[in-house]
Amino acid sequence: MLDGESSAPPRFGDPLPVRASPESLAFLARRRSASAMTLAAPAPTPDEVDRLVTIAARAPDHGKLAPWRFVVLRGPGKAKFVAGLERIAAARPDAGKALKKLGKIKIPPLSIAVLSRFQDGEIPEWEQRLSSGAVCTLMIVAAQAMGYGANWITDWYAYDEDALRLLGAEAGEKVAGYIHLGTASEAPLERVRPALDGIVRDWS
Repeated sequence: MLDGESSAPPRFGDPLPVRASPESLAFLARRRSASAMTLAAPAPTPDEVDRLVTIAARAPDHGKLAPWRFVVLRGPGKAKFVAGLERIAAARPDAGKALKKLGKIKIPPLSIAVLSRFQDGEIPEWEQRLSSGAVCTLMIVAAQAMGYGANWITDWYAYDEDALRLLGAEAGEKVAGYIHLGTASEAPLERVRPALDGIVRDWS
C-alpha cells in the first residue's frame, strides 16, 4: 500500500490517482498458480473471501453490466457439492477418469465458482465473457497477495449439464472457472514461459 492510501474500498466518485508501484510489478512478475492438490487449510476467512470478491469485481466491465456472479464452496456445503459431483461422475461413460479429476476440487478447503452470464444488449457477448476471465485473474492475483495459494481451473464439471444444475447455474450461465484456494503445502515451481519474439509484433 502506498503512503497515504486507505485499505478501505473507495466510494463512488472518489479520486483514484494513477501512481507507479514497482512493488506491484515485482509481485506480478513472480505470480504463479499453486497446484490445487497442494492446497490445505487454512483457507481465506469469510472476511477475506468478501475482500477477494470485492477486488475481483473491479475487473474491466464494458457497460457496467457485472456479467458474472460467485458461488462460494466451503465447509459442509462444499463437501455436499463434491459428493454430488461424485454421483454424477460415477454415472458418466468415463467414470474412472471423471472421478479421478475431482481431486482438484475435493482437496482444497475453499473453492469459488465464477459464473459468466451474458446480458443481451449493446455489449457483445465476447466482451462480457472476457470480463468473467478478468474476474478470475484478479481473484487469483489477490489471493496470492494475501499469502494464499490459488488455482484457476475448469474441468468436466464446468461443462457437464448435471454438474451445472447442481451448482445452481441459471439458463445461459457458463462456468468461467473454479478458483481453488488454500495454503500451499509446497512452493510452486516456475514453469516455461513464452518467448516474447514469438508473441509480440509491432504493426507496420
